[in-house]
Amino acid sequence: MTEYAKQLTDLLLRGDEQAAISYIDGVLAGNDRLTLYEDLLTPAMIRIGELWEQNEITVADEHLATAVCDYVISDYEYRSSSDDAPDRKKVMLFGVEGEEHYIGLKMAAAVFQEFGWRVRYLGPNLPLRHAETAVNAWQPDVVAMSAALSYRLPILRKSVQVLANTDCRPSIVIGGRMAPHASFTEEAAPGQVLVMPNLRELHEWLAAEGKGASVKHVLS
Repeated sequence: MTEYAKQLTDLLLRGDEQAAISYIDGVLAGNDRLTLYEDLLTPAMIRIGELWEQNEITVADEHLATAVCDYVISDYEYRSSSDDAPDRKKVMLFGVEGEEHYIGLKMAAAVFQEFGWRVRYLGPNLPLRHAETAVNAWQPDVVAMSAALSYRLPILRKSVQVLANTDCRPSIVIGGRMAPHASFTEEAAPGQVLVMPNLRELHEWLAAEGKGASVKHVLS
């Protein structure tokens, strides 16, 4: 962890929203969403999770830090928003049923927005039946899901199986701490699922695809 991320960790745990925003503005060189999310907020939140697991902070501390992180993301996206990007491809993002972690999802949603995607963020802990209804109604090109803990893998696999076979046959992007440890060869068609272990890889993938113009080609 860099010294910048350590400083930000302290600010998140203090619950000081404005100090966190001021610190980030001083660290970043202009509009640099990827550095903010991948090099500052992500390691800070990972460290906060570790401190909670080691009983060095309380659940209340962890919730406060998460709320401040959420506020920072929302503030940054509001100040960085632009209507210039073309709205072509559609992505739907959510945490699988029982999964309460959502900060990573919000960051991923912002990265898709940066590349001109139409984004529908449905938040954490979305029951599969509601996710299926939403996919059938909106018909996104990509469905992005996350799972942070190993015991979410069964519902993640079931979600992939159900959603990959909806009428629009969306490509499936999987993120979260469990993403690198999962395989979905039996739940979807070959190449239909893309495991994305971090935001930098997501950013590079979208950039390589000319702002999402050929998603089906890459994942099929």
